[in-house]
Amino acid sequence: MSVVEIRQGTEADLDDALRLIIELAVYEKEPDAVEATVESMREDGFGANSVFGFFVAELDGQIVGVSIYYYRYSTWKGKRLYLEDLVVTESCRGKGVGTALFERTIAKAKETGCRGMSWQVLDWNEPAINFYRKYQARIDKGWLNCSFSSEQVARLTGE
Repeated sequence: MSVVEIRQGTEADLDDALRLIIELAVYEKEPDAVEATVESMREDGFGANSVFGFFVAELDGQIVGVSIYYYRYSTWKGKRLYLEDLVVTESCRGKGVGTALFERTIAKAKETGCRGMSWQVLDWNEPAINFYRKYQARIDKGWLNCSFSSEQVARLTGE
């Protein structure tokens, strides 16, 4: 049986990270939604003002999973780690890869003094919901996601 290795992601891992992000977008029925590129991820993750970090999961020398996170500030709770995406390639699900990535991300929250961790899950993604329930995660109802696209921001700021 192969052992899953979890390590901090590096610039050299960005191609694989983006591949997994695109796989997630297809799974979530948004195949054309990914605007990130390796170049934008390099700047945003390793540039002067990096805004995210990530872990990769390797199985038999191949990157088969990724956990992308950043820090946010809750006015009620303080510093928190936000898990943006946890992705395991379809052929490796059920092999402990997601568990290893998720638990390493939880450990990162503790190591960096966060007062908790949060993330989102689509209401139809029963496998993910059941995974998080095994950890006794609180799954809220009643909150609606709000956002602007880059085009909306440009329009609203008169650019």
